[in-house]
Amino acid sequence: MAKIERVREIGLGIIGAGRIGTLRARLGAGHSAVTSIAVSDLNPANAEKLSELVGGRSHGDDNLAVIEDPAVTAVIVSTSEGEHLAPMMAAIERGKPVLVEKPIALTVREADQVLAALKRFGGSMRVGYSRRYKERYQIAKEQIVKGRVGPLTGGAARVFNSRSQALAMLRRNPHATPVVDALTYYVDLMNWLFEGRKLAEIYARGQTGVLKEAGYDVPDVSYSVLTYDDGAVVNLGVSYALPEKYPALGHAARVEVLGTGGVMILDDDHTDQLMYSETGVPHVYLPNHVVNMVFLQSGTPGDWALGEFWGPIANETRAWLDHLATGRPCTLATPEDARATLEATLAIEHSMRTGMPVTLPLRAG
Repeated sequence: MAKIERVREIGLGIIGAGRIGTLRARLGAGHSAVTSIAVSDLNPANAEKLSELVGGRSHGDDNLAVIEDPAVTAVIVSTSEGEHLAPMMAAIERGKPVLVEKPIALTVREADQVLAALKRFGGSMRVGYSRRYKERYQIAKEQIVKGRVGPLTGGAARVFNSRSQALAMLRRNPHATPVVDALTYYVDLMNWLFEGRKLAEIYARGQTGVLKEAGYDVPDVSYSVLTYDDGAVVNLGVSYALPEKYPALGHAARVEVLGTGGVMILDDDHTDQLMYSETGVPHVYLPNHVVNMVFLQSGTPGDWALGEFWGPIANETRAWLDHLATGRPCTLATPEDARATLEATLAIEHSMRTGMPVTLPLRAG
């Protein structure tokens, strides 16, 4: 007979009512263990709008008030990248489980503050690297765990997107570059697939162009070679400078993993799912931005279909809530995983600036 899982009720606090905060809140509202939702946002009108959408019990612009609310037993931090630290620390200090959007922070020093707080206060925290919850990558991880491709010796991944999203990201936070904010998904993914190893050295090159012309000293295209402590090598690349109407609505990617006993080639470009629309298709992250030619299912978080949301963010959010409610294991990135990923992305950028290999670990900064 299957074991009946005991369900603990969850009072959810949403810190940040932007697009991903709204999506997480809507998914939470549909989860059987979530009994209430409280929302905060720097713009109280956004908090009120989201609260009305999900039947929230309270809303406002005071993050700390939501985190301290006795009815809030778990916190989702979905603020902009540079504003993660304060709400994370507040929730950790009050013993409330946290799900924070990637990256965990924008500096290693801040990431280490989070790890120190978790060590001091205990508690539970996970980081939203949602590529882990795309079905093809869960299935790929299963093949590795089962030993079907043998010990891993190398791999590659690259991701494409349009300059429209890059410029929106850089306007929001100039430090949230395509490497730190987007390639980070694939650093985490490779670290997860190559689990048990540590990165030892990173060498990278980048080329500037339209993003620099727009006022941001950021490469249009970046490529890097990551070497693990056992000698395995991985090549990672990103370009978030493709034309404004490039058909991807988020990530168009390709991932390869090589082992002594086999290979996996995971085509995540979605070029096999083309649609042309005279009306236009809205971009998942950018308001008022539509494309006519689109790669269906290229939206990073997933897609709405017939009233339900399908895809990595949905899978990841439900897995985290299931984990809190029943103790069921989940594969969301740990704070230690996220710190290692942040360190690697910062090393990629440092190597591009200096033209030299970077040995890990980095000095905190």
